[in-house]
Amino acid sequence: MASTETQAGGHAGGAAADERVISVENPATGEVIGTVPDLSAEAVAELAARARAAQPAWEALGFEGRARVMLRAQKWLIDNAERVIRTIVSETGKTWEDAQTAEISYGAAAFGFWARHAEDYLADEKVRTSNLIAKGRRLVVRYKPLGLIGVIGPWNYPLTNSFGDCIPALMAGNAVILKPSEVTPLTSLLLAEGMRECGLPEDVLQVATGGGDTGRAVVDEVDMIMFTGSTRTGRLVARQAAERLIPCSLELGGKDAMIVLADADLERAANTAVWAGFMNGGQTCVSTERIYVEAPVYDEFVAKVTEKARRLRQGVPTGFGTVDVGAVTFPPQADIIESHVRDALDKGARALVGGRRREGPGRFFEPTVLVDVDHSMAAMTEETFGPTLPIMKVADAEEAIRLANDSPYGLAASVFSRDVARAEAIARRLEAGAVNVNDALLNYAVLELPMGGWKASGLGSRHGAGGIRKYCAQQAILVSRLHPRRDVHHFPYDARRSRLISRLFRLLYGRGRRD
Repeated sequence: MASTETQAGGHAGGAAADERVISVENPATGEVIGTVPDLSAEAVAELAARARAAQPAWEALGFEGRARVMLRAQKWLIDNAERVIRTIVSETGKTWEDAQTAEISYGAAAFGFWARHAEDYLADEKVRTSNLIAKGRRLVVRYKPLGLIGVIGPWNYPLTNSFGDCIPALMAGNAVILKPSEVTPLTSLLLAEGMRECGLPEDVLQVATGGGDTGRAVVDEVDMIMFTGSTRTGRLVARQAAERLIPCSLELGGKDAMIVLADADLERAANTAVWAGFMNGGQTCVSTERIYVEAPVYDEFVAKVTEKARRLRQGVPTGFGTVDVGAVTFPPQADIIESHVRDALDKGARALVGGRRREGPGRFFEPTVLVDVDHSMAAMTEETFGPTLPIMKVADAEEAIRLANDSPYGLAASVFSRDVARAEAIARRLEAGAVNVNDALLNYAVLELPMGGWKASGLGSRHGAGGIRKYCAQQAILVSRLHPRRDVHHFPYDARRSRLISRLFRLLYGRGRRD
């Protein structure tokens, strides 16, 4: 939880006297663990000015020079993994394993991946043309860093989805202002400190802590914005970016579906469903949020999921292996989870496991398995973002596909079947940016694959070539080396020459079929 208050006198982060600060709370214990500045628009403008001054020298280092910093940062992260995990756990309430598996491993992989592959994706591209007029010219597409990138991150993954987006932006040669969630800002500050220790020049990466006004100020100052968060806020960011005519990339809400076919390996499907639904307390953009199971195996699948969910341990994470499911990080999210579960129960659903918010201290909602659900219930149609797993019986795969696509969201999905070819064919019919067959969530760890949503789940993508090229401007270069003094299309126009060009066009393009 974060709350804003006024603190007299200076404090860490450089806030001036009487500047507002944000208190950061451990959601698993309710304890305040630190404060950070709530930066004003004027303060953000100062950060931007310093970043723009520092960016040219950072770009001039080239890919090799920037990669050396990133590879040192990779080693720093592994050497300081326990310190980073403690910070993540203290401000998110997630388990140590969730911080290790989904944050430390991602960050370490990302430093190395972008250090080694940025040049491959951003090197000049030679282009061949079929246009006769341009024959003999040298054609090149180059990628130039946009300059200053703004990253606005979410509270659920302060390393992976906040700081993680800074890595390709920096490797492309940009300066970055990172605005982490006001709920979980401490991880970003720690990682920025680590980057400076690894040789990142001063002011190339800066962390702008604060609330919504700080985020809006960042959008007003940068050349491109990368936002991860809710669809509602994403629309506001997109409007603000459009007013300034700057590009934006948005990863927004999801309501990810899992389809379990009658021939699936039910033990694997159940294990995956419980992990993909409850990992990080269900607070993952690509969490499994609804499951459709073919009728012949529905009862057996539900029994397996129920048994596994009942064994999950929830509580305050104090180290590896202490709990399986942590706290609800964001206070309003607990109300949304409770509302969705209550709505389902009021409309006839049953909670086979969980179904209640736990009493404090700390903010916990029990891992919950819901059955007898349908699309009249918010738990099946709206993003819950919590530890709930609603399971719906369907007649066949066609009904499952129809219901999976019956959503404004399209972030990710999964299909389980022993017939891999059939499962892949179903995957291709699902309206989602990423679909796993006999897996879930794993695509996010594959940095070569694009990760982006369809429909209301976002614009653009992270990872792969597009995940770094979006931080650059494309420039097309055409170079004439051997050429006459005057081309046939130059002035003055001549009727005879124009008729010859018309015959050439007819020869080249006039032979198409007319059926």
